[in-house]
Amino acid sequence: MRTQVGIVGAGPAGLLLSHLLHRAGIGSVVLECRSREYVEHRVRAGVLEQGSVDLLRRSGLGERLDREGLRHEGIELRFGGAAHRIAMTELTGRAITVYGQQEVVKDLIAARTAAGGELRFEVSDVRLDGLDSDAPVIRFRHQGRDEELHCDFVAGCDGSHGVSRASVPAGELTEYDRSYPFAWLGILAAAAPATEELIYAHHDRGFALYSMRSPEISRLYLQVEPEADLADWPDERIWAELRTRLETVPGWTLNTGPILEKSVTGMRSLVVEPMRWRRLFLAGDAVHIVPPTGAKGMNLALADVTLLGDAFAAWYRDGRDDLLDSYSDTALRRVWRAQHFSWWMTSLLHRLNTDDPYEARLQLSTLRYLASSRAYATSLAENYVGLPEV
Repeated sequence: MRTQVGIVGAGPAGLLLSHLLHRAGIGSVVLECRSREYVEHRVRAGVLEQGSVDLLRRSGLGERLDREGLRHEGIELRFGGAAHRIAMTELTGRAITVYGQQEVVKDLIAARTAAGGELRFEVSDVRLDGLDSDAPVIRFRHQGRDEELHCDFVAGCDGSHGVSRASVPAGELTEYDRSYPFAWLGILAAAAPATEELIYAHHDRGFALYSMRSPEISRLYLQVEPEADLADWPDERIWAELRTRLETVPGWTLNTGPILEKSVTGMRSLVVEPMRWRRLFLAGDAVHIVPPTGAKGMNLALADVTLLGDAFAAWYRDGRDDLLDSYSDTALRRVWRAQHFSWWMTSLLHRLNTDDPYEARLQLSTLRYLASSRAYATSLAENYVGLPEV
């Protein structure tokens, strides 16, 4: 096969890049090791920044998002037996929209399929060759056959465990990372949300987050030990712990229901620099990971490929390579801003060290300042809804 841009990975980054390239008249093929059913149903991030919503609308992907997405104009910080609202729209003029990553993926796959896009699911044995030439090749196996995809460029959008980043020779990339001494136990529950906006709860027993995916489905998280075993967390224990950490405001009660899904996710920060090697361009989780506290993962991936789509368009349309050359530096400015915000939110809200009461008192002092200072609350709100430019 021959195409202009070969894309590895059918998550939000790879699919949106393919969609943007199509709109610019540039051909692409997307290769994905998982099945279509899997990628359309894996529950991941669920908060879209204002800029991400605007991008999807501009790209013709806003119809279902506008119909089913839940617009939120604030978030709640819950600590010390009281609730404190951060009025994001009042402070910044911008908002967030709760719309699951799997829904974004469904919309993108539908758009690419309707346009006759080349999407290959359940491929295996993917190898990237000739990345240091002007004619890279992606070799893979699909439906029992060995195939080759010849292209001008390769976009690696296949996550931190994918083949793309691993295809770069040793010593060419630098990793900056941090692991956190806790994890999130997340559940998806058939329970109507008991709140209209997300609740971030700071508690002596650990952090909790109340989110939602629809008027009927709630998404909740508990801070747990990194080695937590789901077998030790039956439904009754999960609900009891959520009540303890969230029902701290008089008169407020948690809605419960059947748990549809549960998982434990480790917490890590990672940045890989640069985000390009020769004819390979990396985007999304392939080059950066953030703890989910700041809701930045999917938004960063969409921002990456927006830059990359513009850079490819300039190269094919005008013969310009300046945007391709500056892609990594430009993207990393936003990445590092999101890294700091995600680290800050994580450090502020989680129980960090049970043996250090000094740390706990600093957290409470910071939370009180956030609840009383418009300037400090505005800083949080600006970062949470997404800065237009970084």
